Amino acid sequence: MPNTINHYDIVIIGAGQAGEPLSKSLAKAGRKVALIESTHLGGSCVNYGCTPTKAVIASARVAHMARRASEYGITVQGVKPDFKAVLARAKRIVEQSKQFLDESFTQLRNPLLIRGYARLNGRDGENFQISVGKEVLICKQVVLDTGTRTQIPPIDGLDGINYITAETWLEHEQLPSHLLIVGAGAIGLEMAQFYRRMGAAVTVIGSGPQVAEHEDADVADAIRHALETEGIQFMLNAKASKVATQTNGILVTVTDENTNDVRRVEASHVFIATGRKPNTDDLGLDTIGLETTKKGTLDVDMRLRTSVPGIWAVGDIRGGPMFTHTSWDDFRIVESQLLGDGSRTTDRVVPYAIFTDPELGRVGMTESDARAAGKSVEVARFEMKHNGKAREIGETEGFIKVVVDSDTQQLLGAAVFSAEAAELIHIYVVLMNAKAPYTVLENAIQIHPTLAEAVQSAVATLKPA
Repeated sequence: MPNTINHYDIVIIGAGQAGEPLSKSLAKAGRKVALIESTHLGGSCVNYGCTPTKAVIASARVAHMARRASEYGITVQGVKPDFKAVLARAKRIVEQSKQFLDESFTQLRNPLLIRGYARLNGRDGENFQISVGKEVLICKQVVLDTGTRTQIPPIDGLDGINYITAETWLEHEQLPSHLLIVGAGAIGLEMAQFYRRMGAAVTVIGSGPQVAEHEDADVADAIRHALETEGIQFMLNAKASKVATQTNGILVTVTDENTNDVRRVEASHVFIATGRKPNTDDLGLDTIGLETTKKGTLDVDMRLRTSVPGIWAVGDIRGGPMFTHTSWDDFRIVESQLLGDGSRTTDRVVPYAIFTDPELGRVGMTESDARAAGKSVEVARFEMKHNGKAREIGETEGFIKVVVDSDTQQLLGAAVFSAEAAELIHIYVVLMNAKAPYTVLENAIQIHPTLAEAVQSAVATLKPA
């Protein structure tokens, strides 16, 4: 049976947080668009990332607060998390999101949603050729939004166990008795606290000297301390070198990177959280002369154009910050290039959060980054225990740290480690986007009592030049 050939203006490979809205925007503007997705719409965020993880973290917090009820004069007896029920709730929320996305394409012929695995297959004159099963798509431009997957480290024996990853954790419905997490970044830290609050013993192995390696040491230490107080154990400057099954579970060999000392840790389950690998290795990029970096990402310019004219890269595969919100902003950048005035670029302020409890909200440079860049900086720190609302709601752990350019009085970066930090950080984000001096915030009126007052209090100690 001969291949079916169809022509499009633009083909988008991958229906993640950039590809899905971009397809609809381009189609609405009159472009003939195909959106190709091999699995589910919504990318990692909807299917196994943001949506379900924040759902189970919410359940874990309820259990944690129930255990703390006596602090508030409330008696709660017998807190018993139902692990399967917690996962089931998260899955229902995922299915609702997926159903909404699927239904949004049901009646559409442009953009046309094509289910299948897409692969570039060279040129057709000045156009690009893409194969999806027996169908061949010919198009003028291609947007790649294929995302990432867990980077599996070379651990001896790992293939012999049923390890957990960010993609598969929802399917593991048995609560681990002892979970060993390899990786002390955002995923490892969030999941460590979730499983611990569900009742599992948890050990986290980190390859560096601190958790959350991109943060200032005082911030990273505060996160680790908060998790340690809940019973989570850490092995830092360490490497899981070997795993082996045994009668009662899994034996993990851990090597100290400084001393080469070896320890053996017994665990019931292993969770791999050692970073993300771009899904660029089987796209047929070589057929159009497009090469990846050593890490597998695609080099792009500030407008998300690759080195091959007509090929765009968005989301995690374009390198740089790997967040849902940056992926969605990538949609706006490409939309600006193809339909607008082209003014939107990757010159942007990118905040992020680690959803431990307390949360970490972050934006801009760390103190270490600012000093390494030769900036003239002033640093202020405000302890949350001095905020009235924090005391009233019993959430006094944490602090706010701001880094200011002492010459311009503009904020270079901020770290908020507190309850609701992912919300509070946005006050600093707005300030940085406006390129306003910190005195604008200092002179504003904040509602009392609120946690937001702490955001103001943190800059109040700074002295303008």
